[in-house]
Amino acid sequence: MTERRHYPWPRAAFWYGWLLVLLLAGCAAAPTEVESERHREAGLAIQAVYEAALPELSMAKQRHYAQRLYRITGEPRYREIAHEHGRRLVQQLRDDIEGLADPDYAAVRSRQIVESYPQRTAKQRARRAMLAEWGEIPFARQLLFRLAQADYYGLLGTSAIAHHERALDYLAGVAWEHFLTDADVMGIYAAQVANQVYFLHQLGIADLREQVVASFRRQYPGGSAAWLDEAEYHNKLYGMTHFVIASSRYYQRWVDPQDYVWILESFAEDIDRILASATEDIQAEVALSFLLAGQEEHPAVGRIRDSLVAAIDPQSGIIPSTAGSADLARGEHRNVLAIMVLRWPGRLYPGPDLSLMGL
Repeated sequence: MTERRHYPWPRAAFWYGWLLVLLLAGCAAAPTEVESERHREAGLAIQAVYEAALPELSMAKQRHYAQRLYRITGEPRYREIAHEHGRRLVQQLRDDIEGLADPDYAAVRSRQIVESYPQRTAKQRARRAMLAEWGEIPFARQLLFRLAQADYYGLLGTSAIAHHERALDYLAGVAWEHFLTDADVMGIYAAQVANQVYFLHQLGIADLREQVVASFRRQYPGGSAAWLDEAEYHNKLYGMTHFVIASSRYYQRWVDPQDYVWILESFAEDIDRILASATEDIQAEVALSFLLAGQEEHPAVGRIRDSLVAAIDPQSGIIPSTAGSADLARGEHRNVLAIMVLRWPGRLYPGPDLSLMGL
């Protein structure tokens, strides 16, 4: 593991202190204005820490962070990271497309992916064991993700990725419905199931949305939260949030709230348990589901924003893990989602389009 660098905690502390000033100044503005500004400044405080540390993070973490911040701000500075990610993505897809000429390529790559799968947590170990039972699925899902990312960047159908149809043809032959509606897969992998069913639809490979949603709702019927243990409950919540987020093409377009009434109503009814027992990652994704549906004024959003602000550690300037770790790399997912929720500007930016950048 890379040794942690010295990050600008004083700057973070300044921002956090400024939040307290805003709170004390509440009598000078309407309550709703004070709350909105308090949330926004909290998001900017977390962002200040991550912006300074961003060059020290892995490309995967930089991509995850920059892609999301670009899509809610449109700020050009995030395009540089997208360009570097796009360059690597193009090479990876070229290798995969060329590799598919070998009938054994997918099976070999699947074994390599399973062998290198992280095993730090119980959830990771369970997912690794599950993927090992599904033949070429580990490679197929990685290829699907890469193609979806390339599509987001406007790179499919360009000279940068020649013969991408070979990859689409391969994926069209994969038994996706069997995998994505399997109860054991859904039980530990619901968020990725939601992602993959929307990627398949996005790329014109298959439309399994109705079947997968029906399978999910059979596994987690209304009222099921009462008898789910913590891991199952979190998996259910993650799955529901990702039906919304993946449908938005990951924060590139709004979703119709009528399409997700069953999800948003469930979140609203269960908001007390969500705030009491769900991680900040999940809380943020629940709020983002409302935000992507244009429901920023929903009471659940305000309550989650308050919860995220309260979770900020004044010493590190970020939201630590449930175990108290302020490791910036491991906390990137949680904190970038919190930034998005807290400083949500109400506009979405697709892409960025890299098709004319000479990749």
